[in-house]
Amino acid sequence: MINTRFSVAVHIISLIAAYPSEQHSSEWIAGSVNTNPVVIRRITGLLKRAGLVSTTPGVAGITLNKCPSEISLLEIYHAVILDDALFSVHEETNPNCPVGRNIQGALNDTFKDAQLAMEQVLANKTVADVVQDLKQ
Repeated sequence: MINTRFSVAVHIISLIAAYPSEQHSSEWIAGSVNTNPVVIRRITGLLKRAGLVSTTPGVAGITLNKCPSEISLLEIYHAVILDDALFSVHEETNPNCPVGRNIQGALNDTFKDAQLAMEQVLANKTVADVVQDLKQ
């Protein structure tokens, strides 16, 4: 299940891209996201680990490492969603039940297809696209 970490990460990067001359402190970004700066710092750490942003210890500010048109939403997704599975089937099904015994196999291909379709959409949308949509 996709949590809000992905949308917050896109928000962070889009905010930096939309306002390149601002000082992008975690407090400033948290004000836009309406969350605690600690949440912003955690997600920023994941984005930094993925090479999408840079920070300097002791200095307020986050910078993008690439042009917004070069950052796909799929890159952001992979940076912050640690379990890439969009869907999963509960594991403790009843092996004595014909549905419980076979539900995983019945859904696996469908779930894989849905995951691939979602990833294709995200791969074809960039941060520049999001920023453009924000201006409309």
